[in-house]
Formats: sequence, structure tokens, C-alpha cells
Amino acid sequence: MAKIIGGITSSHIPAVGNAISNNLQQEPYWKRFFDGYGPAKEWLKNARPDVVIVVYNDHGLNFFLDTVPTFALGCADEYFNADEGWGLKPVAPFKGNAPLSWHLAESLVEQEFDITMCQEMKVDHGFVNPIRALYGDHEIWPVEAIPLAVNTVQHPVPTARRCYKLGKALGKALESYPEDTRVVILGTGGMSHQLQGERAGIIDTDFDLECMDKIATDPEWFANLSNTDIMRIAGTEGIETIMWMVMRGALKDDAKVIHKHYHAPISNTGAGVLVLDNEAE
Repeated sequence: MAKIIGGITSSHIPAVGNAISNNLQQEPYWKRFFDGYGPAKEWLKNARPDVVIVVYNDHGLNFFLDTVPTFALGCADEYFNADEGWGLKPVAPFKGNAPLSWHLAESLVEQEFDITMCQEMKVDHGFVNPIRALYGDHEIWPVEAIPLAVNTVQHPVPTARRCYKLGKALGKALESYPEDTRVVILGTGGMSHQLQGERAGIIDTDFDLECMDKIATDPEWFANLSNTDIMRIAGTEGIETIMWMVMRGALKDDAKVIHKHYHAPISNTGAGVLVLDNEAE
């Protein structure tokens, strides 16, 4: 049977890809940010997942504003990255797990989540950069990856509670998969930031730290926040943190916190890393 061994959260800042490609990880501006991934990388090395399900939001590489699904699941054998305007060489393609993806799609629809099923899907920095931060760069990636895209760009966007419920449905779907598969859920995005308008550059460190604590230990606190509440406090792009709730919903209520790290600002963003072990006693 499939087993959810844990969950990780990560910001998916575009500039991270540029830093990795240019080997800037130990430069003063970037060092503390990348050092925060050390314990998460070590946990992954010991946990040995077969598959990582990456919950992220597409930034126009796969979906444009004329067609934006609320939830979209990759159901392909392979996923390709492409240049988003940074001039960076796309990373190696990611191997998917189509049989698992189709099982998830069927189960999620049965649980009344109307998932868009994508048999071709390009993946942008929201998907790629967290994997690069956790695994480095590879010509052949050491883990299979399945994209689960959540709309946080074109309003109306789903609520934190709806994402939490999606996580619970995802957990139930994985538990019914008959193949022995070790799975990690990677919730990406956030934390507080806004990239435009009069409040551009807003970062609320206190709110970010409280979110990290509450999502880990009391997710109902975050689920009770409206989208308006989140964007008022954390900025318009701070709404991305709802995707952490998909990860949290898929795990046990008593999943153990292994690691927390927060750094701000990095590229005008509050950046958090959280590791939850779903098997720890």
C-alpha cells in the first residue's frame, strides 16, 4: 500500500533558480536561506520517498488567464520545464507516475473534487525550485514527481479550508493505492509578500511565524482565515500559503515537527521551510 511518510513546505521564489544555476548558495545574501534546507535534505535522504507530490501554483507557463483550473493534476509519464524569461537553461525533465496519478484523479473525483486531469503539463519555477532546493540539480532526478496545481492567481481562488479538505481527500486517495509507494507531499508558495501596488514589498514576519506554527500544530486556525484576511495581512501573493494546507491535510493530525526555518526578506518575500514526519512516534 502507498504510505505518506511526511510533508515539507517551501517557498518557491523565482530568484532561487537563478541562485542555484549560478552557484550563489553560499553568498552572503543567500547563505542563510539555503542553509535552512539542510535538515530537510537530510530528512529526505533518510526517508527515501519514491514519489513527491508537489502542490504549487502555475505562473502562466502551463495555464494562462483565459483558462485557469482551480485544481489540476498531472497524469503524465514525464514533465518538462521551460524558460520563463530568466534566460535560464531548463532543468532535466521530471519522471512522473501516471498510474498513481490516475488513481488519485479517480479517487478525488469520487470524493467530490472536480480535478482537471492533464496528460501533458509544463512545470514552472513553482514546481521546480523547491525540488532543486531540496535535491540539487540532476540529469536524472532521484524521485518521481507529480504536479498538483492550485489556482492562487486568477480570482476567485479556493479557500484555506478547501485546500485543507483537498489534502484530506488526497491522503485518503493515497491510502487506497495498492502499490508499495513511499510518498512525500510538498506544499509550496508564500509566505507573506506582495509584488505590486501601494503595498508592494509587504512582509509580516510575525504572521508568517504564527502560520508556520499553527499549520503544523493547529491547522484549523489557518483554515478559519478567509482569503481576504490572509491577503490583508500577508499581501496578495501571501495567499499562496493556502497550498501548505493541502500538505497538512494529507498528513496525520499528530504528525511530528522535525524542522522549521524562516528567513526574511529574500527577494522581497518571507520564506519558510517546514518538515513534518508522518511516521514518527
